[in-house]
Amino acid sequence: MVKIAVLGFGTVGSGVVEVIRKNGESISKKAGEQIVVKHILDIRDFPDHPDRDLFTKDIEDILNDDEVSIVVEVMGGVEPAYTFTKRALLSGKHVVTSNKELVATHGSELLSIAEEKNINYMFEASVGGGIPIIRPLNQCLAANQITEIMGILNGTTNYILTQMIKAGQSFENALKDAQEKGYAERNPAADVEGHDACRKIAILSSLAFGHHVDSDQIHTEGITKISLEDVEYAEEMGSVIKLLGISKKVGDKVCARVSPMMIPKEHPLAGVEDVFNGILVKGDAIGDVMFYGRGAGKLPTASAVVADVIDITKHIDRNNRFIWKKSEREILMDIGESNTSYFVRVKTDDKPAVINTISKMLGKCSFISIDNPSTEDEVAFVTPEKKEKDLKNVLNSLNNLPFVNSVHSVIRVDKE
Repeated sequence: MVKIAVLGFGTVGSGVVEVIRKNGESISKKAGEQIVVKHILDIRDFPDHPDRDLFTKDIEDILNDDEVSIVVEVMGGVEPAYTFTKRALLSGKHVVTSNKELVATHGSELLSIAEEKNINYMFEASVGGGIPIIRPLNQCLAANQITEIMGILNGTTNYILTQMIKAGQSFENALKDAQEKGYAERNPAADVEGHDACRKIAILSSLAFGHHVDSDQIHTEGITKISLEDVEYAEEMGSVIKLLGISKKVGDKVCARVSPMMIPKEHPLAGVEDVFNGILVKGDAIGDVMFYGRGAGKLPTASAVVADVIDITKHIDRNNRFIWKKSEREILMDIGESNTSYFVRVKTDDKPAVINTISKMLGKCSFISIDNPSTEDEVAFVTPEKKEKDLKNVLNSLNNLPFVNSVHSVIRVDKE
């Protein structure tokens, strides 16, 4: 019998207990041992809950219990989750987590402790919810050199963009709709500003490339500036707008970013809609591999957590070698040095002057127009592919011209 403790009894924590209760018999067969919840840590009281005798508010009850061999951390945030996790690992207990912020911030340290103690720190649920991606990257695709990861990593923003594209809702109305359906938090900043996706691409990058990629250093943009006019322009170009986390190997560096991007409708990720996530992994041997499913939710995320618990139970006496190290050199490439193409809208009272100036400054651009009265005073175009720093210098120069009112919109374009 393997006894576990669950830290946090929110959406995911209650889901973990539910899945273990509901599927206990099949889980035990797969694990080779019966898995039992012995403690649940939460600061709240649950006097009417059938498992009320399992609840504690004192972490010492768990850390000092030698019968508990696996700790499930589903509290979220960095503290006190980091302190509790580190202490659990140092005391010889395996830890499973869904906490993307903690893994992105302190993953390399916690994985090193687990390796030293010959135990496990596992985090399948931290990226993609119920979508299996961490274990496939670490095991199934281990024979490959991963060259690029590109993904729709946040269901909230994907739902909002889908409503803008399919139903013609404004960003504000689509966000309100997402909140009413429970897809978006009351404070949606972590999602709509791109921070959630950033933490996930940092974890995937670290695992794929073997070096800690600091989420705080990844260029991150959200979707708050995307308008219905942008959506119309994308449609005219045969494209859709998605919030993408992208990480690729460029020489001995990693180029990573999170930003809205126009991708062709033929792109594998273009058809990933609503709250679903999609992750495209490129390997030198296997080519393109696609992972698709619900990226969040109580039971999908809980299922990934319990799968890690089962894996640890089956290999309780050894470390599973999930590892990445802090790099002694700067691993992230400066975003300004990366190559890309921009879709740009320029508000102006003198279209011919803007078109002439842009053509001189950037060379051959693709100019686009849509049948919308609100865009009559603007020039929209797609730049050639150039270094980002060079494109930004040109846009800054445009902003300073007397016949340019503003550079109104800038969205990256995938031309592949």
